[in-house]
Amino acid sequence: MKALVYLAPRRMEMQDLAPPDVGPDEVSIRVAYSGICGSELSGYLGMNSLRKPPLVFGHELSGHIAAIGPRAAAAEGLTVGTRVTANPLVSCGRCEFCVTGRQQLCEKRLLLGASLPGSNAEYVNVPAVQVLALPEGMDLRDAAMTEPAACAVHAVELSGAGPAASALVVGAGPIGLFLLQVLGLHGVAQRYVSDRNPDRLAMAVAMGCTAVPADEQQAAEAVRQATGGRGVDLAFDAVGSAQTRRTCLASTVSGGQVLAVGLHTDLTELPVNTVVRSELSIRGVFAYPVSSFRTALRWLAGHRIGLRDGVVVTPLPDGAPWYQRLIDGDAAVKVLLTPDPETGQFP
Repeated sequence: MKALVYLAPRRMEMQDLAPPDVGPDEVSIRVAYSGICGSELSGYLGMNSLRKPPLVFGHELSGHIAAIGPRAAAAEGLTVGTRVTANPLVSCGRCEFCVTGRQQLCEKRLLLGASLPGSNAEYVNVPAVQVLALPEGMDLRDAAMTEPAACAVHAVELSGAGPAASALVVGAGPIGLFLLQVLGLHGVAQRYVSDRNPDRLAMAVAMGCTAVPADEQQAAEAVRQATGGRGVDLAFDAVGSAQTRRTCLASTVSGGQVLAVGLHTDLTELPVNTVVRSELSIRGVFAYPVSSFRTALRWLAGHRIGLRDGVVVTPLPDGAPWYQRLIDGDAAVKVLLTPDPETGQFP
């Protein structure tokens, strides 16, 4: 099979690999679309300890079932040809976190495209329990964005957002744009957004959000001015840099909550005395439980959330240049790689 293989920092190439044998509890998915995730860009640069070459990246996917392992054959709704997506976060299913619905915290978790071969290939093997059949008529492009949408669903659920809340989202990439949409579904009308890319910012404004400057000090000042000096109840950092984390803290009302979603930078110096004196809560948000993944799939299928503007579909062999283009700041919101250069879909 054809696969885009990460070989070294800033080096990927197309290779012919043997199709993986299907395990007894696995299904093989013929990939229609495989999204490039922001977390993979640090891996492409050689700055991510989870991604070691040689490796096939890719954990946002949709496609058709090509083969089913003998023990997976009885799984409800899974037959050869079924249109599917897959939850790429594989957990043990038995630990305290898994049995209490917090699979994303499982200490034995594995991720497609990091600890397991990913979907930047013609075929990818996935445990059958991770595979979800698509609702009737759902677009395979939308299905490939279930994973980033699930991150947003989980973050908003953790925040407790409701109609009385105001919110700031820093970073209008895919997860940031999904955060704004999900906040809207939770009744949050007062939504502010900050991003350095004017095209992405315009997409957020078209969703009914208010843009604020990307500069750290100016962003906080604009948010406070718009809220009568109060600040927002909730601030979501969808980037994870030192600046964006400080922007969120400076924009949040006393007693409010900052939700750290982005993972760009590890160590950050923060004004902890301000956190103490203002009784601010800083909450980490990682990935999603199974329930949030299923909710995201339903909402995408029902067109309650979704991304179309700024979504680029490109043949898999063009993937390596696109990783570099995104590093260099290309305005594309989401890049979907497809092994099929025509449509990404199969009969």
